[in-house]
Amino acid sequence: MELQELTYIVTIAEEKSISRAADRLYMAQSSLSQFLQQFEAELGVPIFFRRSHGVRPTESGAFFIEHARQILQHYHWVQKELWDREELQGGSLTLGISSFRGSYLLPPALKQFYTKYPKIHVNIVEQNSMALEESLLGGSLDLALVALPLKRLKCESRFLRHDEVILVANRSHPVMQFAVPKESGDGWWVRLEDAAQFEFILSDYDTILGTISRRQFKEAGLEPLARNTNVTAAFAAAMAREGLGLAFTYRSCAESRPDTAYLSLAPQGIFLELGLIYPPATYRSRAALALGDMLIHCIGDQPVSSSSQKRRK
Repeated sequence: MELQELTYIVTIAEEKSISRAADRLYMAQSSLSQFLQQFEAELGVPIFFRRSHGVRPTESGAFFIEHARQILQHYHWVQKELWDREELQGGSLTLGISSFRGSYLLPPALKQFYTKYPKIHVNIVEQNSMALEESLLGGSLDLALVALPLKRLKCESRFLRHDEVILVANRSHPVMQFAVPKESGDGWWVRLEDAAQFEFILSDYDTILGTISRRQFKEAGLEPLARNTNVTAAFAAAMAREGLGLAFTYRSCAESRPDTAYLSLAPQGIFLELGLIYPPATYRSRAALALGDMLIHCIGDQPVSSSSQKRRK
């Protein structure tokens, strides 16, 4: 039994699908399916139940998968400690981040990190914040940039920055007649009650942005007019820029375009916190800590005062 084989099994369990696991492992689905059949035959017990829409572990399979995770985690901990002995002159780490936010925030910080530590490779895993928590719990990430507060994890986070939840609209969209200049002169804001009469394009329920947007409607006692309700945040924003509806996005992901307007949802804005999370109860490599420091240096900001936080809620 090899570590690579255990990685295959754990990946299938995490993806709950042989085809998705094969995509993640850069394998042909037929090859991974054949491997699993041979592995189960050699083991003498089935690890997964096959279903029309995926797989799930058998009782014995769940026992095996848990121990496979522990073996892989222990190997990676030893590997990281060995790399640390080399004084950041080699090794790799895995960073989790949402693909939408990461495409805007991460590249400049990674460029500086590679300039300072050219022999350390950063593997990027793109998932939404909720899925990133699952990966942290499973020990497959060394560090993740997530939206706070955490849903499942109960661990310490490093504050990174605040990010505002805003509306994106084409400047010709009729919602602009309800836009009000901010007293600070820095942009515009609109009441959700005024915007709710127009069609919205919403992200999926299992994303932070999708959850926040629906909560705003619920707290205002409004029902959104939405025909597309499970598209990615990036796709929703792109459609809104073309005037096909209104969409929620983040200030950190706002692309400056002459035909696009970004509107706060209150005069003072609605904000969430972004934080850096390390997996609980695991060894934190010097490389992961160094990357965290670089992210805070490049894209972090200072915490707002408690009085400001109260005004923003």
